[in-house]
Amino acid sequence: MLLSGRWLKDYTNPGVSQKIFMDAMTASGSKVEGFSTEGEELENIVVGKIQKLERHPNSDRLWICSVDIGKSEPIVIVTGAQNLKIGDYVPVALDNSTVFGGKKIKKDFLRGVESAGMLCSLEELGLTLHDFPYAISDGIFVLGDDCDKTLGKDIREAIGLNDVVTEFEITPNRPDCLSIFGLAREAAATFEKKLKAPKTDLVSTSGYVNELLSVSIEAPNKCFRYCGAVVNNVRIKPSPLWMRERLRASGVRAINNIVDITNFVMLEMGQPMHAFDLKFVEGSSIIVRCAREGEAIITLDGISRPLDSSMLVIADNNKPIAVAGVMGGEFSGIMDDSATIVFESACFDDVSVRKTSKKLGLRTESSSRFEKGLDRELCDTALRRALVLVQQLDAGDVVGGIIDCYPRKKETTVIPFKPDWTNRFIGIDVSKTEQINILEKLQFKIENDRIYVPSFREDVKHLADISEEIARYYGYENISDRELSGKADGRLTEKQLFERKINELMVSLGACEVLTYSFLSPKAYDKILLPSDSKKRNSVIITNPLGEDTSVMRTTPLPSILDVLSRNFNNRNSEAFVYELSTVYIPRGNDALPDEAQVLTAGIYSSKANYYLLKGIVEELLNQLGIDNVSFNALADNPSYHPGRTAVISVKGEEIGIIGEIHPNVLVNYEIGMRCYAFEISFDALFKNALKTKTYKPLPKFPAATRDLALVCDKSIPVAKLSNIIKKAIGNQLEEIKLFDIYEGSQIPEDKKSVAFSLTMRSSDKTLTDAQADEAIKNALKELEIIGATLRI
Repeated sequence: MLLSGRWLKDYTNPGVSQKIFMDAMTASGSKVEGFSTEGEELENIVVGKIQKLERHPNSDRLWICSVDIGKSEPIVIVTGAQNLKIGDYVPVALDNSTVFGGKKIKKDFLRGVESAGMLCSLEELGLTLHDFPYAISDGIFVLGDDCDKTLGKDIREAIGLNDVVTEFEITPNRPDCLSIFGLAREAAATFEKKLKAPKTDLVSTSGYVNELLSVSIEAPNKCFRYCGAVVNNVRIKPSPLWMRERLRASGVRAINNIVDITNFVMLEMGQPMHAFDLKFVEGSSIIVRCAREGEAIITLDGISRPLDSSMLVIADNNKPIAVAGVMGGEFSGIMDDSATIVFESACFDDVSVRKTSKKLGLRTESSSRFEKGLDRELCDTALRRALVLVQQLDAGDVVGGIIDCYPRKKETTVIPFKPDWTNRFIGIDVSKTEQINILEKLQFKIENDRIYVPSFREDVKHLADISEEIARYYGYENISDRELSGKADGRLTEKQLFERKINELMVSLGACEVLTYSFLSPKAYDKILLPSDSKKRNSVIITNPLGEDTSVMRTTPLPSILDVLSRNFNNRNSEAFVYELSTVYIPRGNDALPDEAQVLTAGIYSSKANYYLLKGIVEELLNQLGIDNVSFNALADNPSYHPGRTAVISVKGEEIGIIGEIHPNVLVNYEIGMRCYAFEISFDALFKNALKTKTYKPLPKFPAATRDLALVCDKSIPVAKLSNIIKKAIGNQLEEIKLFDIYEGSQIPEDKKSVAFSLTMRSSDKTLTDAQADEAIKNALKELEIIGATLRI
């Protein structure tokens, strides 16, 4: 929000320097972002008067001007402008001056005649025809009667281009401060100065508004109040300089007196307004209703916009003429031939305006104010202020009366006044009288130990809000330090601790963590060879993607990890081992939010990497997490992995992930020129099966019995199956089983292999005898014979 210093002084005068003003306003809760001074880069430009004009002897287009700048002698300036005459007052850039844009002006010779400077156009002062409508765009700016024509006067002061503009950051809960008067109210309270309200008392009027206009509200849940007034015999002309100055300082272009009045009141009081040409309001009836399905409107920017029944519109008897709180229709604006106009001042539901603005993709100054929630009581006051300005600017004849449709008046918020509670809550000691003084200068009323909140303070609902008002004007710097009451009990959740543990383990196993985007291109599914009917191709589609490459939310993390490996390989990194706790998004349909699941994903390539290396890493990870009963079962039908070098990871019979070598065709798609291996494991499955609490196990008291067991079996039988059978047959006595050899060769049949295990057995309550150990081995061999595995002799 931009605050004109000149405009502020219309209502209150802080009487302090700019620095003190900014510091005090920030301290009292109105945060200042910075400030600027209009025309601050203009230097050494003064008011001059043309005394004499002569044609340049060496040019048909140049003029030699004798210019009086209030000194003892006039100066000579050569110009090519053709709009000057003797007696004109003009901006004169003297030697060593600076014009808009930082351009330096110095004495120079033009066609043999010395020019002591330059006469300035509007553009060279950083202005446009909106600022001075009587000027011309392609000539020298000739000062009008609304400017100070004192010779030699700094041009910034002469034309009012010297306002100090302060920029405020207004929080969404304070829409009352999105206005000049709102900030003036805060400034008056901060500096304890008098506050002068804008004039809203009309002088004489003629006629009666109800004879020319009718207003009805059909959607009172979206339009809380609608005020309308009529002005006859409209006289369209430029606004006076004082109004144009204030609009310019607030970042708004001056258009004409009627349009400027609506913008002026919006900025001054925070109430958006609109003016309709009555001849385009069919039936002279304004109906505030929801749009009908299939209706459309061409807005003031010339774009046709489709409407739906959720949108509130201002309509006449036949059609919508404005989108309520957002923008007027094509024919709702004020034109040069407008004779009778309607001023609108209304209060619309903030949520409705926000949704409509978002659906239409149309955000305006008006909508940005309405969507923060405005004061219903302001409608009538703002409308009267606009009518006063109409009379003040002689912009038309105000018709008597105001139409005020107010279906349900808002109740005043009442809060109990408890000074002692406020003192305890903040930790201060402020008397009841002082608290009353603070609240009253903020326009709160206190009667019978009750606080009546002003209607423009929608943000004040509770005693805590009252305490904040007391604290910010008492002074935060005056509140003494004290320890927080109670105890902070912030801690990581079990899942967060588990995530940390996984990260620590993966790093300790040699992997580097990566972070990848959760969205990708649908083509990524082609690169990992997913079938066209794969469920994983059913992705959440982003409605406003940055591009096709980021248009869907991933259902598998594999493409993201392979992208990282590909980038590293093509950057000539000889090896890479990366991992990520990725999130995948599984659609649920019916516009419901997708299910989000975390997957621990890792990928590796290296001259030393192979399936067994990665399997060993996974086994160590699971072991450190306290997960047992793990099995790896061959898998041949996953299109992204090598059919002969891939396995499903299961815990207690439940599949939790996949591990294997990436399919050669996938590697070609990712331009990776060596074998890669990856695994994907469900984070939720790891969390569910992990040993949350470790228990102490004493060192064994009794010696172990060891046996080596060499078996001959079919080549197709997995080693893990043999190991599981041995574990089950021997039971709790088996402390450890280790594979130490696999042999295929001439000493055994061609379709067989030899597998050798080292077994360690131990009893917790006695010493195992050789006979007991041998008996356990016999039980294991008996079970192994069932699948055709025999003892190698």
